[in-house]
Amino acid sequence: MSEIKPPPKLPTIHALHELDYGGRFQVEQLDLEFSNGARRRFERTKPRGRGAVIVAALPDPQTILLVREYGAGLHRYEIGLPKGRIDPGENAIEAANRELKEEAGFGAQRLEVLRELSLAPTYFSHSTTLVLAEDLYPESLPGDEPEPLEVIPWPLDRLHELMLREDCSEGRSLAALFIVRELIRLRSGA
Repeated sequence: MSEIKPPPKLPTIHALHELDYGGRFQVEQLDLEFSNGARRRFERTKPRGRGAVIVAALPDPQTILLVREYGAGLHRYEIGLPKGRIDPGENAIEAANRELKEEAGFGAQRLEVLRELSLAPTYFSHSTTLVLAEDLYPESLPGDEPEPLEVIPWPLDRLHELMLREDCSEGRSLAALFIVRELIRLRSGA
């Protein structure tokens, strides 16, 4: 197995400009100089809000809870993990427990932040916090979804089947599922 070298020195930011494209997203333009002297301009979305959470809820060590939800971007129903924004005054753990109650009808006695996930880090500064939820109990909160979400208990040993389904395409959910499967495998000593 080859060794991964440490990353190079971060580029120097010489200037940062806010761009207004008249849309929902705010964009920053960075004037950068890399360690080899190359200069470039990069654009990225400007961070908004407090971030988001994605919840890996385990009713038992072999099963994870998924939800089926309408995805307007693809105009179809998608299967994935419960997720949502971190509201004002919440931390990631509190947001994860709230989202789990709103979307899946469960709360969790034990919640643990596992890691941050990013989407297109070349362009987006947004990250989503993956939270593991265990020791579940039934509790529902009203959510912002226009219709009740279908909750689907899925066996972790059948993730390979889920990965190949057309209605399970959201990258954060797929990455989170495999991270959690590895964590469970390591916990069991397998």
